[in-house]
Amino acid sequence: MSEETFEQLLDASFKTIHTGEVVEGTVIDVKPDEIILNIGYKSDGILTKNEYSNDNSIDLTTVVKVGDTMDVKVLKTNDADGQVILSYKRLAIDRGNKRIEEAFNNKEVLTAKVVQVLEGGLTVVVDEVRIFIPASLVSDSYEKDLSKYQDQEIQFVVTEYNPKRRRYIGNRRMLVTAEKAEQAKKLFDSIKVGDVVEGVVKNVTDFGAFIDLGGADGLLHISEMSWGRVESPKKAFKIGDTVKVLVKSIDGSKIALSRKFDNENPWKDATVKYAVGNVVKGKVARMTDFGAFVELEPGIDALLHVSQIAKEHVEKPADVLKVGQEVEAKIVDFNEEEKKISLSIKAMFAPEKEEEAESGDVVSVDIDKVIAEQEQEEN
Repeated sequence: MSEETFEQLLDASFKTIHTGEVVEGTVIDVKPDEIILNIGYKSDGILTKNEYSNDNSIDLTTVVKVGDTMDVKVLKTNDADGQVILSYKRLAIDRGNKRIEEAFNNKEVLTAKVVQVLEGGLTVVVDEVRIFIPASLVSDSYEKDLSKYQDQEIQFVVTEYNPKRRRYIGNRRMLVTAEKAEQAKKLFDSIKVGDVVEGVVKNVTDFGAFIDLGGADGLLHISEMSWGRVESPKKAFKIGDTVKVLVKSIDGSKIALSRKFDNENPWKDATVKYAVGNVVKGKVARMTDFGAFVELEPGIDALLHVSQIAKEHVEKPADVLKVGQEVEAKIVDFNEEEKKISLSIKAMFAPEKEEEAESGDVVSVDIDKVIAEQEQEEN
């Protein structure tokens, strides 16, 4: 048998392969950045890390082992070193293109890991095919910082498929909007005025806080935050706080909330605590020209008229009092229906009620009348 004949017979014992063909290979050696496969050809096939995956950080020894079989695509049948260059990634991309096309046509919801956060959006990979989700299509509201999505698995639909230009666009906003609409429907079907529900503070403004109730937001106005006085919502709440709130009203898609729970209403037992004649203590909360308003407890203020601040004549409350000062006074008028209380320090010095009347001291003050007279004088 001649040498030429032997070589011919040897070549004939190996199968013929062509560029672009998909062949099955068996791993005969693996290194961190290279896999050697027996593909039944006269030369072994070389599969580099770059042709295995788009993930350059991958260690090939962690994904395959000697003896594993895998389908690969032939890139070159005879490179400069006489080797066969293979690709697993491109075969996966071909399959991925078909997978994405099917998802696009069927409007299927896909799940993939975010592999890159860009200034303009997110990149996810499906079967080695990169899909871009623009920032405007990531959520139903603008998000300046998208870094929280890095390495997270997210769901989306493919809204643009153009393999010729390698343009694949995903849309997550569509799913978020649909999910929130469903949650909102469930929420409005389940809540009613008077319910106490739990929510999370979503945003805080100067006039109130918006509470996420799990499907819709409700407004907790500053006037409904407490039975007491709230100077600033931003001091009382911060984003992320979990709070219990009372559903005060529902008007279409608008929900008004309150933190004024009936069992915490300070006026419930006020008739006894602030009966006429009782001596009480409180702090000056604010002052006007006609008197000072004293906070007896959160939610209950009483008027200390300028004529009742001292035995001697007082021109203006600010001449003898200051905000935050603690004072002791006697209850001289209590109107439960209108929730109004009048105080007198002067009455603390009068030994008998009759003497007060004889001296012409004012022991009961019509708050509305006083305010009206003050406004009339100013005008």
